Amino acid sequence: MKTTTTTYDIAEDLRTPEEMAADLEACIEEADGDAAFIAKVLGGIARPRG
Repeated sequence: MKTTTTTYDIAEDLRTPEEMAADLEACIEEADGDAAFIAKVLGGIARPRG
């Protein structure tokens, strides 16, 4: 059986400012100082806002 994967885009799931803030807060807690990880999440949050 072959496994099929798809690309996940966080921008499709973040619809409200509250969801965006919660995602960023969780990211900062999990990042452990990884600036690249935080930058990637910020990009995902910023994209749907233009």
